Amino acid sequence: MFDLLCKELRLAVHPSLFVFIFLGALVLVPAYPYGMVFFFAMLGIFQSIMYARETRDIYFTALLPVRKRDAVKSKLLLASFAQLTQLLLSLPFAFLRTLYMPEGNPAGIEANATYYGFGLMIFGVFNLVFFTRFFKTAYKAGAAFLTALLPAMAGIFAMEAAVHFPGMEWLDSTSPDQLIRQLPILLAGIIIYAGTWLLTYKAASKQFEKVDL
Repeated sequence: MFDLLCKELRLAVHPSLFVFIFLGALVLVPAYPYGMVFFFAMLGIFQSIMYARETRDIYFTALLPVRKRDAVKSKLLLASFAQLTQLLLSLPFAFLRTLYMPEGNPAGIEANATYYGFGLMIFGVFNLVFFTRFFKTAYKAGAAFLTALLPAMAGIFAMEAAVHFPGMEWLDSTSPDQLIRQLPILLAGIIIYAGTWLLTYKAASKQFEKVDL
């Protein structure tokens, strides 16, 4: 599986994915809807899947001495690599923002524990819808992306809007005393992301087994 992941990173990744990974630094921009950072990661994954389709990478992988489910796993690992790397790389910029711009983000949610928890949930839902739909044909990436984008963007909108409701200000706080209230959301995000990853792998593998390449 390590060799397959290396193959993905060296041969099957569209260069734009690496650019979008580093856009986690946008959490340092004042008055910016930070939910868009998640959108860029999803867009980069979609472009990489499109690139792999056009270069017949799926077909090439199926010709290798690996199981079809391993081909699915390699794509999922690539998506997780992009998503989690983007979140990790954004952390130093989130700390810098809290240190030098403590006045908060008027455009929406602040880059805090709540933000990262919701981000993991949004990524999990996107992966589940996108990959299960794509591997029904291993070809119709555009339709899969548009279908997955609907719940993902709904989640981003809900996350950004929630902090503006009375009584929900703690979701937007970067104060240490509010961190204890935000940690359950972060923990839920981790659990949901891991659970949807396993569910996506099983469902997409089952779909891909039926595809005649």
